[in-house]
Amino acid sequence: MTADLVTTVAAVTLSLTMMSLLNAARAADPATDAATDAATVPATSTTQTVALQRVDVEGRHYDNGIGSSDAASQGTIRAGLIKSRPVLRPGEVLEFVPGLIVTQHSGDGKANQYFLRGFNLDHGTDFATTVMGLPVNMPSHAHGQGYADLNFLIPELVDRIDYRKGPYFARNGDFAAAGSADIDYLRELDAPFVSLTLGEGRYRRALAAGSTRVADGVQLLGAVEAMGNDGPWRLPEDLNRRNLVLSLSGASGIDRWRVGLMDYRADWTSTDQVPQRLIDAGTFNGRPFGRFDAIDPSDGGRTRRSSLSGEWSRDEGGRSTRVAAYAMAYELSLYSNFTYAMERPEAGDQFAQKDDRKVYGFSASHAVETTLGGLPARGELGVQLRQDRARVGLFDTQARATLGTTRDDRVRETLASVYGDLGVELTPWVRTVVGLRADQARFRVDSLSNPMNSGSARQTLASPKWSLVLGPWARTELFLNAGRGFHSNDARGVTARVDPRSGDPVDPVPGLVKAKGYELGVRSEIVPGLQSSLALWKLDFDSELVYVGDAGVTEANRPSKRHGVEWNNRYVPVPWLLIDADLAWTRARFSDADPAGARIPNAVDRVASFGVTVRERGPWSASLQWRYLGSAPLIEDDSVRSRSSLTTNLRVSRRFGAKTEVTLDVFNLMDRRVNDIEYFYESRLPGEVAAVADRHVHPAEPRTLRVTLRRSF
Repeated sequence: MTADLVTTVAAVTLSLTMMSLLNAARAADPATDAATDAATVPATSTTQTVALQRVDVEGRHYDNGIGSSDAASQGTIRAGLIKSRPVLRPGEVLEFVPGLIVTQHSGDGKANQYFLRGFNLDHGTDFATTVMGLPVNMPSHAHGQGYADLNFLIPELVDRIDYRKGPYFARNGDFAAAGSADIDYLRELDAPFVSLTLGEGRYRRALAAGSTRVADGVQLLGAVEAMGNDGPWRLPEDLNRRNLVLSLSGASGIDRWRVGLMDYRADWTSTDQVPQRLIDAGTFNGRPFGRFDAIDPSDGGRTRRSSLSGEWSRDEGGRSTRVAAYAMAYELSLYSNFTYAMERPEAGDQFAQKDDRKVYGFSASHAVETTLGGLPARGELGVQLRQDRARVGLFDTQARATLGTTRDDRVRETLASVYGDLGVELTPWVRTVVGLRADQARFRVDSLSNPMNSGSARQTLASPKWSLVLGPWARTELFLNAGRGFHSNDARGVTARVDPRSGDPVDPVPGLVKAKGYELGVRSEIVPGLQSSLALWKLDFDSELVYVGDAGVTEANRPSKRHGVEWNNRYVPVPWLLIDADLAWTRARFSDADPAGARIPNAVDRVASFGVTVRERGPWSASLQWRYLGSAPLIEDDSVRSRSSLTTNLRVSRRFGAKTEVTLDVFNLMDRRVNDIEYFYESRLPGEVAAVADRHVHPAEPRTLRVTLRRSF
């Protein structure tokens, strides 16, 4: 697949859609169309509900049909689809979001690497994620801004994923410039179950979950997970994960509520990325060395995340109120060595990043359906508050023993937000949404290692939003979206005055960085059973400043611009067969003039996935999925690029009676030799006389089999 091919296909699809709309407009009587549409829409609703064939998997919809969204790149994934496909790691559940790729460049206890719309999102910056109402991204994190560790996720409990791309939605704030996903858990299970999974690399996982009614309209749900894995690595990963989820939920008339408790902990040994020159040599320290070997056997980490949350909602007569609050305790100790012996030839370059924090949050919103000048309208006002109280540090270590301190800081960061939007149905086929969001961030840093880097700062940012929805005509809608978004910078960079290692003076960075986005989209269900959406988008950032947790400093990067095409398709020719195809092409460049070059490192230009799912043909179900991750520049002048990868995953399930199911998952079915991530930087191996600029890779796992036995009660 080439960029020209993607562009051509997108242009042809858009042209055909526009032609069909024009033909429909010529053939139809506008008054008749208006009457037909009005009959399917409640008088006070700004969201049109059209009785069309929905894409349905196992009785649970994508919920992306006509009238369900304000943008072509917005949608919902339901549990039925999530159940049908295998995931190698919990974070890969996000790959159900079209165009999003999830990889790993270190041990599986660490947050994943995310790619979307030409962004190397690192561990989560610019893609905001929540689980059961709790934020996952961590600001001013020890390892990287917006760090989003989803390893605590239990895929079997996921009820739905609501995703949005672009900064067009007033409800979404920090880290949501490229997109966001809200993952909601089930409140009740159809039946209690236990499952046991065994696989290669000493993979073993046990999960027990169930729910019961403890009172009239009140449900208690619980799940316990234990998992271990060594993986394909020469140095066993020794990953141990423990997970607990409890939720008590209820409904009484117009009120709904839920209280949730989650506790997760993990420890592991990492095989981090290794230099290509060492793989090519085939030996290290007199022994054979391959792609799955480690250089520093003491790399790894441990983490814990515990939370208590509550939410309440009331829906009555066109009015909707939501209130939620949460408290969270989080810890991480991460040991890494990416340059080996470049800085400290004798002791090695291992460093530790430590994060110990408490997080508190509150949100409330009120929406009302009304009329404005006689036109159906819906307005919403909301407030959001989050405070992080953290102690974060960066330390020089050897075999996990501390040798020295680079940074040690107490951080208090507070983000207070207010937002509002108003949607008006101007005609039965024209709907507009106008929104405004205001955020104020307060940063306070108490540097225990260098008082010169202590300080406080404050910044306020207003972010306008606008959407226009036209249609439906001929089972097709058009969307036009524009908006401003942002991501926060690390508090330590906002107050920094000196480099923590060299002592050289540095300039503090802004607390909030603006992004501007635009999108033109179309969604169509002209062909029975086929739902297709096309989005042409653009996103500009004022700056791509990045806090480099590995060095304790803020890397002053440049302004950027990205634009691209996304084409997503879901086809259900018969009730038991789903075919889906997602294609995305992106052009990402720095927008200023610099002799170093204009390419953005690790900005992947092409992403694609294609899947076939067969559900319940007798006792059998199966799915086959291909995933393509394109090439990306590794340095600004594009002289070194990563290699593209294509992997295939297979799932086959068989039911034995109504309560027993056996599932076989095969990852990387064709056993392709591909990499999860590639970087280009300088490193020095023990015994080398000088640093060498080289490609550093972390391989994707080879063909891997796992078998799951699930029994319901």
